[in-house]
Amino acid sequence: MLRLESVHTHYGNIEALKGVSIDVAQGEIVTIIGANGAGKSTLLMTICGNPRPSSGRVVYDGREINGLATYDIVNLGISQAPEGRRIFPRMTVHENLQMGAVPNNGRWFEEDVDKVFTLFPRLKERIHQRGGTLSGGEQQMLCIGRALMARPRMLLLDEPSLGIAPILVRQIFQAIVEINRSEGLTILLVEQNAYQALKIAHHAYVLSTGRLVMSGTGRELLANPEVRSAYLEGGH
Repeated sequence: MLRLESVHTHYGNIEALKGVSIDVAQGEIVTIIGANGAGKSTLLMTICGNPRPSSGRVVYDGREINGLATYDIVNLGISQAPEGRRIFPRMTVHENLQMGAVPNNGRWFEEDVDKVFTLFPRLKERIHQRGGTLSGGEQQMLCIGRALMARPRMLLLDEPSLGIAPILVRQIFQAIVEINRSEGLTILLVEQNAYQALKIAHHAYVLSTGRLVMSGTGRELLANPEVRSAYLEGGH
């Protein structure tokens, strides 16, 4: 469904991605793990067209999307829940979800809102509350919910567990699995919580300083001694 072929991405003279190639099959949860500064967020942003790759190809559903504007990529069926959430803090939960439905003109708004509230009941309790007054975990739920309102075929998640309480981390990951299972939604997940991410992944990649250094199933990488030592606190 999605393929990156030898993708290089630069910020000025700094090369952030150095020949990255990945495959994401339809219906999979694919995870990318790595340390801070490895290029994980840049990879997702490159897929969305900002920044654009310096060389290489990004192919989605058989079509090269390198040169497309971000809004055109969204209209093809790719939504992103970005790092840092980036909700609209002065808008209510309901209004944030309305913004997410803009790509389909809100055609299925009520149906899709019900799905989001089933997935994240806490958001329904705060439907008229401003986004900026929500807790970090609630904002992350809203960020994911807003992305789902566009009815994507592929969802890009950037650090969904960052800065939120452990009990809400579990809820977020349960929701990711449920979205994939019930909707068949393809998910590309970038995450520093390697244990949780690999546990739910069909396939996974390890990114280090802009290069892919390892790949395999989630279970294979969970059991890999190098991965355990570097990303799973020595396996504990």
